[in-house]
Amino acid sequence: MTSGDLDEQVLTCPLCMLHFRDPRVLPCLHTFCRECLQEWATKQQPLECPTCRTQVSLPDQGVDGLKTNFYVNNLLDFAAVKKGAGPGVPCQVCEGGQDGDKSWCVDCAAWMCDSCTTVHWKLPGTKEHEVVPAEVLKAEKDVSKFQRKRHCHKHKNQELVFYCESCNALVCTACTVVDHRPGNDHNPVEVSSIADNKKDKLRQLLSHVDPRLKEMQDALKEFDKEMMKLDSSRIESVNQATSYFQHLADLLQKREREILSQIDATYRGIGRTLESQKAAVESGFSRLASARTFCRQAVDYENEMHIVEIGEQAQRTVEGLLLEQVNLKPEQDKVQFSEKVSVADFKKDVESLGIVSTTVNVDVSKCRVVTKTPVVGLECTSVLMTSDEEGQAVAVSREAVSACLTGPAGNTAVPTQLRAKDEGRVWEILYTPEVTGRHRLEVKVKDRDVAGSPFDVVVRSRESAVITIGSEGNEEGQLKKPLDVAIDGNGNVVVLEQVNRRVQVFDAGRGNVLKCFPIDSDGLFGTGTDSSGNLFVTSFGESYGIRKYSQEGKLLATFNPEYLRHPLGVAVLQDGRMVAADKQQKSCLLLQPDGSLIREIGKGQLQDPWFIAVDQSRGLMFVTDNRAHKVVVFDLEGNLKFSFGKRGPNRGELNGPTGVTLDPAGNVIVANKADGRVQVFGPDGTYLRTVTTTRGAPHGLALTPDGYVAVACYTGHCVELYRYK
Repeated sequence: MTSGDLDEQVLTCPLCMLHFRDPRVLPCLHTFCRECLQEWATKQQPLECPTCRTQVSLPDQGVDGLKTNFYVNNLLDFAAVKKGAGPGVPCQVCEGGQDGDKSWCVDCAAWMCDSCTTVHWKLPGTKEHEVVPAEVLKAEKDVSKFQRKRHCHKHKNQELVFYCESCNALVCTACTVVDHRPGNDHNPVEVSSIADNKKDKLRQLLSHVDPRLKEMQDALKEFDKEMMKLDSSRIESVNQATSYFQHLADLLQKREREILSQIDATYRGIGRTLESQKAAVESGFSRLASARTFCRQAVDYENEMHIVEIGEQAQRTVEGLLLEQVNLKPEQDKVQFSEKVSVADFKKDVESLGIVSTTVNVDVSKCRVVTKTPVVGLECTSVLMTSDEEGQAVAVSREAVSACLTGPAGNTAVPTQLRAKDEGRVWEILYTPEVTGRHRLEVKVKDRDVAGSPFDVVVRSRESAVITIGSEGNEEGQLKKPLDVAIDGNGNVVVLEQVNRRVQVFDAGRGNVLKCFPIDSDGLFGTGTDSSGNLFVTSFGESYGIRKYSQEGKLLATFNPEYLRHPLGVAVLQDGRMVAADKQQKSCLLLQPDGSLIREIGKGQLQDPWFIAVDQSRGLMFVTDNRAHKVVVFDLEGNLKFSFGKRGPNRGELNGPTGVTLDPAGNVIVANKADGRVQVFGPDGTYLRTVTTTRGAPHGLALTPDGYVAVACYTGHCVELYRYK
């Protein structure tokens, strides 16, 4: 190997682009000058390798603690030796002697003239150094011959020839006697033996490197092939999307032409009808006008013989004309175009037309599946959320997703359907189980199980609670005699406890407590929320009134006017008005947002009002009358509209009705305290079905946005969620 064979790139620092000065090796095995790395470290936190951008954790000593690249140092020495062996190179000690013979000190890595070489051999500190004449160096081609000798930093004249395995440090002979004496704490071994062992390990590793490199080279070729296909694949996708939407546009235009043609045809028919009607009127008009002229002439002519002869005939003719049925009013057959599908609904459908998806970036280990407790005989949903390796949502195609649900026997497949949401980033898995028990849901993306798959899915009966929130106690998350429930703006379940005198907010999906705050009042009873998410709480007794709290539990206002004496249930309208049931006054009070009275409703028509639900679309309020065992319905003007229910255990009969709430269709859900039934009635009070029968003296009811009815079980010290739809 000659100096001409050396690659300058091997000797050059990638940062300063000069020959390495004190080269240091990063953990990623890239080498840089020590000073360059120190400057680079001041610019970046955390430090990244300038070449591969790998994050680097420096040792406690900083850059100085990094290992020296002695191989690069040897190459630099080799290059310097070959260059210095030529004529015209001065002595690196006295800077003279360009033309004389020179020698190379292996220990100092420096050229010296004959005079400096003689002095070098005489000095006590350097007389042991290995000095090689230039003639020998010129003929040497093995770079390994130019290895610098490394000396102990403590014993300057001693070479590092041992390695202490206990300390992971190179030491000299003197160190093995003083600081690294062989024993329990130190085990110095000759460097050569350790080096041979490490070489063997590296050779073993290198035997695996070449096959891996070949795999990566083959993969790079595949990447190149795929990247070459990108443009043609993009054009194909664009053409598919263009063709698809063009076809949809053609269908819309075709339908538009059909509708416009129908409108034209209809109006032409109406025109013909009107023309026919007009012709009939014109004919009648002409004949009647002619008869009128004839009769006037006969009367004005004053010829009695003429009148006698034609009078009777003229009379019959005119009378006949007057009796003719002529439609004098044009038939106003107005043509009206009706939207079979509203623009708003069509817009929603349009947003789901076509999905741009890929399976390249999806990472099945980061995909998540959320399962909700299914109920037998009802359509149930599990949700798959697909993500890339960084956990970011990514769309996938329908073909990449599969779901299989098997029944308790393990050999019965339950049909499943997939429905894309959020442009393919979320997939709903729909199924309707026919039996109760433990089912097995297997979800795959790109034929690989997502994290956690297969999932155990326990199907419950319709009468069973799918989630039970809380248990008896006074710790956070526990409940003591919950009286009422409400749903906040985020779909969470708000629970009012009478004994613990507090409000707790729970996640409706999992039942875990989210927040809790105390209510400074006795006799707590009812709760409700307004459109802004504020919470309203009623209480009776000495601290009676209606209290308004923020979502964070801060008291905003207290309403306790003299006309409000024993408030129980409360409902809040969208405009902020409140309706409260008053047990003592046996009526309900409609209040302004500031608590002032608008009107009293139901006086003399209610015996024991408890809870209230308001159907604002119809302007009706439904009040449970606990003692009368019925639900009484008023409009907001105070007029009694109707009532339903009577005492009894049969369908449609009530037994101490308590909580009441409404579903989006206007159906009325009513709880019975005495026998635990939760029943559903139509908007007119007709019995529809029974949701469940609880044993915990149900009180307040609320319906979650995703179709679960929450029941406050007073003596069960919990809130139970039942599948409603």
